[in-house]
Amino acid sequence: MKTLPPIDYKRVNKLIRLALEEDLGDRGDTTTAAVIPAGTMATAILICKQEGVVAGLEVAYRVFAKLDPGCLWHPRVQDGDFCKQGTILAQVSGHASALLTGERTALNFLQRLSGIATVARKYADAVAGTPTQILDTRKSTPGWRNLEKYAVVAGGATNHRIGLYDRIMIKDNHRVLAGLEGPKGIIRSVQRARAMYPDLKVQVEADRLNEVQEAIEAQADYILLDNMTNAEMAEAVKITAGRIPLEASGGITLERVPSIAALGVDYISVGALTHSVKALDISLDIQLQATEAL
Repeated sequence: MKTLPPIDYKRVNKLIRLALEEDLGDRGDTTTAAVIPAGTMATAILICKQEGVVAGLEVAYRVFAKLDPGCLWHPRVQDGDFCKQGTILAQVSGHASALLTGERTALNFLQRLSGIATVARKYADAVAGTPTQILDTRKSTPGWRNLEKYAVVAGGATNHRIGLYDRIMIKDNHRVLAGLEGPKGIIRSVQRARAMYPDLKVQVEADRLNEVQEAIEAQADYILLDNMTNAEMAEAVKITAGRIPLEASGGITLERVPSIAALGVDYISVGALTHSVKALDISLDIQLQATEAL
């Protein structure tokens, strides 16, 4: 498994706080307050109800710890593990009120991140045995990008740029609005970008093969082949001859991925890794009444 990227827990803690505030409003967990006697202790287990790759265990723990700093957390698996249906992911013990109040928030984080990791694993498996890498995109949930990109790597895929700040990405709209569309527009765009940000890699989006050629002349660091057919991408691979890494993007499906990888592109970026995944089915079950030893 790849080394997982660091999680910005300062940001995560803010997300947890906001999520709990959204759920609790001004009156708190009224059901738990009304039904569960104060001081009741309990143990619960998190169970994977369908097979998939788990991600976000530490985030789930932090939800319960926010509500009960003394809770005991015992993970049974690690982020990035493929888990069969019925696998116990973790056990948590503490105040019953904290377990019940934090249940949905913890599961929301864990289920979505595990869903992303599971889809990322499917795409990564589709290019296994080839040099091609699967990349994510910026099509992520606002505020969740660090977590969702973490889940992508947990699933076996690779992170693209994190935001607008860490790579220059020159698209057709940039060139049009900058008055640089037309002959040599790509070259002038790359020159301007390098003059202002000499420390950043420059990627150029190419919709047509003549734009690929111009990106080569501009000495771009990466070329994104946008919505090209397999035949066009094969020609782009031939034109670049390994001089500049190529990224296939647009219209990417899991079924199409193996044929694109066979063309010899270096990367395939997939927005579906984060923008439309289905949450992995995970549940929290109260397992037993905890003793005072907890």
